[in-house]
Amino acid sequence: MSKVKKVIDATEYPNTLEGLQTGLKSIGLESGDTVIVHASLSQIGWTIGAERTVIEALLAAVEGSGTIVMPSFTTDNSDPGEWRNPPVPNDWFETICRRMPAYDKNITPSFGVGRIAELFRTFPKTRRSDHPQVSFAANGKYSSQILETHVLTPAFGMDSPLGALYRLNARILLIGVSYDRCSALHLSEVLSARTKSTRSGAAMIRGGKREWVWFDEPAWNSDDFETIGRDFESETDYVVSGTIGAAKTKLIPLRMLVDYAKDWMTENRAVPPY
Repeated sequence: MSKVKKVIDATEYPNTLEGLQTGLKSIGLESGDTVIVHASLSQIGWTIGAERTVIEALLAAVEGSGTIVMPSFTTDNSDPGEWRNPPVPNDWFETICRRMPAYDKNITPSFGVGRIAELFRTFPKTRRSDHPQVSFAANGKYSSQILETHVLTPAFGMDSPLGALYRLNARILLIGVSYDRCSALHLSEVLSARTKSTRSGAAMIRGGKREWVWFDEPAWNSDDFETIGRDFESETDYVVSGTIGAAKTKLIPLRMLVDYAKDWMTENRAVPPY
């Protein structure tokens, strides 16, 4: 059975723009909100207009005074020696590093972030940050402020779009996905200093020329994100739960979650190196 057929069979009635807008309003998304969105189109259910309709509903919900942010990661622009799904032969590594196209925020497609985020990257007035592996895209009032600074490393630290979202007291919207997809928790990793260091590499433009650049980066680890999210919900009343289409959805204050997760990691993760 095709994936689309499974989605159709699991959908009681087609989702519409108006229906999605009603769901977003009922969960508490408001005009003027700044929100980072992680979403699964298949979990939302069969939608008239598919990912375009979801994006239009989100932009309409926050209106012109709000801002929508999504990941536009290009994690395939990385050390091929670390590729696992699938791996490539060892004797390909040198050629891949030498020939990988440099990241270009205007044309490089996102990788592994889903159909909604990939289309959002191309939407009118959407802008994108400069990081060659974990860029973010934003559309709305605070886009420039959110994307202005994105240092090479640590890519998810305070000098990144996540740091800007923290300072703006943004919200997190998880639509049909769980905390393991919540990129804001990587900011907690930086703040808690509970990650090992690893070597990373990417093709990028430096001084007007394409280069393969090696750099030290935290070894990002989302293995405990689900546990952190569950504990956060059990110990606080900050999370609003609901449904968008058929998708279980959570609306979360970013700063509250990041601060909680920082303390949780400090207490529960070993001090590197493990």
